[in-house]
Amino acid sequence: MKFDIPAEVLEVYKKFKENRFEIYLVGGCVRGLLGKHKVLDWDFTTDATPAQMLKLFPKAFYDNKFGTVGIPVAESKVVEVTTYRTEEGYKNRRHPDKISWGQTIEEDLSRRDFTINAMAMDLDTDEIIDPYHGQEDLDKKIIKAVGDPSMRFEEDALRLLRAVRIATQLSFKIDPKTWEGLQKNAKLLSEISKERVRDELMKILSSDFPYEGIILLKDSKLLEQIVPELLEGVGVEQARPGRHHTEDVFTHNLLSLKFCPSKDPIVRFATLIHDIGKPRVKGKDEEGHVIFYNHEIEGAKLAWEICERLKFSKKDKERIVNLIRWHMFTVDEKITDSAIRRFIRRVGVKNVKDMMDLRVGDRLGGGTQTAESWRLKKFKERVSGELAPKPFSMNDLVVDGKDVMRVLNIKPGPKVGEILQKLFEYADEDLSRNKKEELEKKIKEYNN
Repeated sequence: MKFDIPAEVLEVYKKFKENRFEIYLVGGCVRGLLGKHKVLDWDFTTDATPAQMLKLFPKAFYDNKFGTVGIPVAESKVVEVTTYRTEEGYKNRRHPDKISWGQTIEEDLSRRDFTINAMAMDLDTDEIIDPYHGQEDLDKKIIKAVGDPSMRFEEDALRLLRAVRIATQLSFKIDPKTWEGLQKNAKLLSEISKERVRDELMKILSSDFPYEGIILLKDSKLLEQIVPELLEGVGVEQARPGRHHTEDVFTHNLLSLKFCPSKDPIVRFATLIHDIGKPRVKGKDEEGHVIFYNHEIEGAKLAWEICERLKFSKKDKERIVNLIRWHMFTVDEKITDSAIRRFIRRVGVKNVKDMMDLRVGDRLGGGTQTAESWRLKKFKERVSGELAPKPFSMNDLVVDGKDVMRVLNIKPGPKVGEILQKLFEYADEDLSRNKKEELEKKIKEYNN
């Protein structure tokens, strides 16, 4: 056998064959094997019904109505096997209203989304069942719908986004007729759950070509269904004397994504929308130059709304908003050590590198030729110096609330917190002040 199939996957295949069932590898794993891409998920299709599969594999599970049985294999992996099926009616633009078990592999392949996913492989002979010429399209690097594109997209509107995602991941082109059907039906994406839309968007941003993926989303009219706020930046110029920005706000956001060094899709998304607030705060200064006063504050507000709409987790939402809110940090060489520590506290220790990556994308996306100015390099060095032991916080004070109550002979209350805050601000200006005797003297002073 010329293809490298994991032993545990072959065991599942053999079990079906031993019991005289038809079974084929199908979909993305076949595409991956033929295209020599890494295969993460192994899927089969069979003429066995779910009930018959559950008898073959006692530890298998079946928790859906689509004929897909999960079979646990080695190392906590699950191989999914789906009964041949035909489908009718797609009122919710996602799942069929009626499912019937099919009789042949060809019948099953006819319901698939794209030709490169409508291929099956017989592991005994390595024969490829390919009624829609998926191998040819794979060789030509083309994403083409099975049959009529509009019909495929009307059946399941998530396929609109999947077309762009797969094209982005594989660096393929989308067939002209499929592209036309995609643009024509783009509004159907509004009927798909935001969680599924978010997941596909994150896969696009996780790919090696996130910039190209967002361009495809814009040109296909899908972006206006996902993050319409981004499009408000189209045509909003920001060039002014002495500034590096040479593109409109929308293009700048996209180029910032393109040049962001981070591989993290959350950081990439924050970079993509980092200046999203600019169109809504656009104004002019006394000299008539375009300004975007407090755009980072407006951007953080919009980012929160976008993340809420796309159902991001609380953790990811806060991370994205935080990066956007504080991305306008100053790197002036005269900045004080205490200001450096305030920057670290605002951004969060875990997010410092992410913020630097966003800044690099911002600089390069604005037309600057160098990723880092000498000021930014110096700033990063100073931040690293502050991070070396650990960032200074109130917990690092050598005194605490009990000390305040002991020195002043008072009970717990707001006053204790107020004095601790003053002590922290005092010590933050010069860390050498963080000494018990000195701070206890200050406790008494602050009590007056």
